[in-house]
Amino acid sequence: MPELSGLLATVNDDRWDHMDGWGGGWMWLWGIAMMALFVVLIVWLVRAASGASAGSPPPKDPTDRAREILAERYARGELTTDEYRERVEQLR
Repeated sequence: MPELSGLLATVNDDRWDHMDGWGGGWMWLWGIAMMALFVVLIVWLVRAASGASAGSPPPKDPTDRAREILAERYARGELTTDEYRERVEQLR
């Protein structure tokens, strides 16, 4: 029965104990990569659902824009100094 002993030697080879070489050495790296991908996906979904974006500036106060318009009109000479001061005072 020399054929049977050769078959058993092949079956008991160490490489068959670890998924043909993939299980022992680098499988932990794939596990970490999959967990990192899962975390990134969750963070992306939460941000997309909340509508928040890291690069968007905070909303400006509407009176700031009104003051800018008054300053532009005053610079063009459309308003006198008294009119400008009165309107800026009304915005406060």
